[in-house]
Amino acid sequence: VMVWLRRCTHYLFIVVVAVNSTLLTINAGDYIFYTDWAWTSFTVFSISQTLMLAVGATYYLTFTGVPGTATYYGLIMTVYTWVAKGAWFALGYPYDFIVTPIWLPSAMLLDLAYWATKRNKHSLILFGGVLVGMSLPLFNMVNLITVADPLETAFKYPRPTLPPYMTPIEPQVGKFYNSPVALGAGAGAVLSATFTALGCKLNTWTYRWMAA
Repeated sequence: VMVWLRRCTHYLFIVVVAVNSTLLTINAGDYIFYTDWAWTSFTVFSISQTLMLAVGATYYLTFTGVPGTATYYGLIMTVYTWVAKGAWFALGYPYDFIVTPIWLPSAMLLDLAYWATKRNKHSLILFGGVLVGMSLPLFNMVNLITVADPLETAFKYPRPTLPPYMTPIEPQVGKFYNSPVALGAGAGAVLSATFTALGCKLNTWTYRWMAA
């Protein structure tokens, strides 16, 4: 009975965590919709994506103990987001304007840290967390600069993610403007280690709950 319970709970929790992580970051590729605040939103979204990936992938990875699981988790999030982004296409946006956040390379680094340190959870938290935090903004900026004529497209189409009362009166140049990748990576490197630790702790709590 316990084996059956643990397996069912395992898959249930993974689906719940993956779906919620995706829902929380579902608009995270839409930096360009916030045209006047594009780099500020890129920085904030980079941090949110980093944390959601770190906590979910680490939980799944330490639950199974199998290197490669974090990459699988990143793939789940990616596919969920592809499906959700289909809504933009249905609204009439061109394919080359729809940005899906890139999680897979960062998830692979998390797996690599776990494998290279012989499944050491403390190294996973320190090395894996920092690698995820530093890499994700970089990969997503490469992703973002491939968008064709972002300003022209952004003004040509309505922005359903930005309510009228939030629309800036004039273009703003804030403190996040200069280096959104550096700011996202710097904050992500610190915060994702904390969330990687949270993923490990969630795993411990799950085991204790199932063993009760």
